[in-house]
Amino acid sequence: MEAAPPERQPGRAGALGPWLDRIAPLIGLGGLLALWFVAGLVLESIPAYSAFVGFAPGPALASFADLLSTGEAWRAAAPSLARILQGLGLAFVLGAPLGLLMGSSLRLERILQPPFQLLRMISPLAWMPVATLVFPSWDGAIVFLIAAAAIWPILFSTAAGVKRVDPVWLTLARNLGAGGLATLRTIVVPAVTQDILTGLRLALGVAWIVLVPAEYLGVTSGLGYAINDARDTLSYDRLAALVLLIGLIGYALDSLLGRLAARARWVPAT
Repeated sequence: MEAAPPERQPGRAGALGPWLDRIAPLIGLGGLLALWFVAGLVLESIPAYSAFVGFAPGPALASFADLLSTGEAWRAAAPSLARILQGLGLAFVLGAPLGLLMGSSLRLERILQPPFQLLRMISPLAWMPVATLVFPSWDGAIVFLIAAAAIWPILFSTAAGVKRVDPVWLTLARNLGAGGLATLRTIVVPAVTQDILTGLRLALGVAWIVLVPAEYLGVTSGLGYAINDARDTLSYDRLAALVLLIGLIGYALDSLLGRLAARARWVPAT
């Protein structure tokens, strides 16, 4: 009879595992910073690109600190965040109920799926000429473009979540005498909350991308306007700082929604 193999003792690599998991995000961000630094050295070493050395980490980070210290970062970000909030709110109010309807009715899904998929494939920025004609203000046009970009992830994620609801829960609710609205409120909506938040997170990513070019319209505030102004004045260090600000704000908002979605998993009481 062969002897059992000796148990493997946890080595140094095993002990470092949890520690490496904790600093893994910092490793990724450090790698991105290193690439940025190398790109800055390349710009400095090529005379033809000397006008763009403001994109290098040194000037960009100095300009970023100046944005924070003078309050310009908040003054640029506040109007953009207000437009994002309004656009996402409008997309949620329209997309979530439509998603609930589509997910709960196969016939309705077959009717609505083709036109919705067709509209989803149209770039939100393609609606820009229409938005500027229909809405009396530039802010209204921008909010519309953000909503046009954000509605589809919310709608389709909600519909997919409804279709994954366990039929046993719905049957149990009907057997206990629950009507349609009661079943929707106590079973369906809690079961798909995580899907709705996941769709909202995806919608935020799309809306955040659409925001900057949308703010190239006639507004005189917001992150997109600030980037356009920095480009026109050839302030490349400030432009790079604004790009960094956009990335950090977007990352923070995405992380917040990701945490909310992770906490929203619903298990019915038995």
